[in-house]
Amino acid sequence: MSNLSNLKGYVSCALDCTRFLLVRNEADMATGSGSWFKPEMAHQIFGESESIFGYRDLKIDVMASAGPLDLYFNISYSKKVEELHTEGLKADDVEKALAEIVEDGCYYTNRDEFVRVMASKAGSFVPRGKKVDEFQVPASKGSSSLANGEGQRPMRTFEVYMNTAKDAEYMKFHSRLETFSFFFIDGFSRVEIDPLWMFFTIYERHSTDNNNETAAAQRYATVGYIAAYPYYAYPNQIRPRISQVLVLPPFQKLGIATRLIEHTIYEHLKTKGNVADITYEEPIEAIQHIRSVIDARRCKSLPAFTQEKLQAGFSKEMLRQAKEQFLINPKQCRVVYEILRLGTTDLDNEEQYRAYRIEVKKRLNMNYSKHRRDLFRAKKRGGDVTAALCGLPSVAERIESLNAEYKEVEEIYAQVLHKLLLTT
Repeated sequence: MSNLSNLKGYVSCALDCTRFLLVRNEADMATGSGSWFKPEMAHQIFGESESIFGYRDLKIDVMASAGPLDLYFNISYSKKVEELHTEGLKADDVEKALAEIVEDGCYYTNRDEFVRVMASKAGSFVPRGKKVDEFQVPASKGSSSLANGEGQRPMRTFEVYMNTAKDAEYMKFHSRLETFSFFFIDGFSRVEIDPLWMFFTIYERHSTDNNNETAAAQRYATVGYIAAYPYYAYPNQIRPRISQVLVLPPFQKLGIATRLIEHTIYEHLKTKGNVADITYEEPIEAIQHIRSVIDARRCKSLPAFTQEKLQAGFSKEMLRQAKEQFLINPKQCRVVYEILRLGTTDLDNEEQYRAYRIEVKKRLNMNYSKHRRDLFRAKKRGGDVTAALCGLPSVAERIESLNAEYKEVEEIYAQVLHKLLLTT
């Protein structure tokens, strides 16, 4: 019987052995000329440890046709644990784990079949829905084929289409796009089929022949999406909440998320006339950073956010102007105020700097103070809150924690101000 300690070599890290490729043509598969990219997380597929048991030299290649996102799984390894005496231990079923996140169960494991399907759909795939934006960004320096001889980089063209969950054909496509979300959005779950959901899906329009820009040669590659749900806001308005943002790695660092947040979605929603403000559902740090830069740049131009008024403190007029002009919700308006006030605060002026710190710490301490008040009120009413009160930190502990929170917030705000300075 084999020593079970020798099985350590049969444990693979899912993040290390998994990679993705968006395939525009068969040549991409043969040469790997496309950009392979790695997952950011895999715990929703392979468990909290993000490990896979039972294989040596495990490789999981997930390929998707660049437009319609038909999926091909290529799973390979040099040896499988069942080939040894392992006291009944079995290898994890990798294909089954991947199949469970493919909602319609449609994927390919035969390379030739995948190539045939990809070739048959390449010319006919076009985005569904209403086109709401088109923009261009310069191609990377490495792809610079200077046809005009003037040293200018070629431009890449992107289009954004808006769909709702009412479109059944789009939702079939969207379910394939959501497959990637399990690897790139923490805590991701598929949206429930509700006709109110709005999806802003981004595509790159490209040509199969760089020297032939005719309409017949145009192709579309899927880039990512943003999902938004219009919640009701009293008395007769809606409050759209951005809940999912995905830009696939090959298209990141091109300013696409910034464009969508600053222009595409904002311009689309503000024309509706019944939007109270726009909110975000627990945005990741990168998205919150983009959002704060955009909102700070906008509010900086408003009369309520002059240096004198910022130093005077947060006001209802700031809330009103930010909401009416830019659909900024109260919570985000407060963040913008703190960012801009930091930018107008003389950090060498101890009195001014101390006043700023107190202002921010009051906001940071708000939930703790409310919780503490609620416990004491419950105690006065005769409730048994002894255990809860014992769980509260001491004054010294809370002060230390609050100072640490403040320091982290100030560092984030400084980054936003630096970006704001660069972009203006």
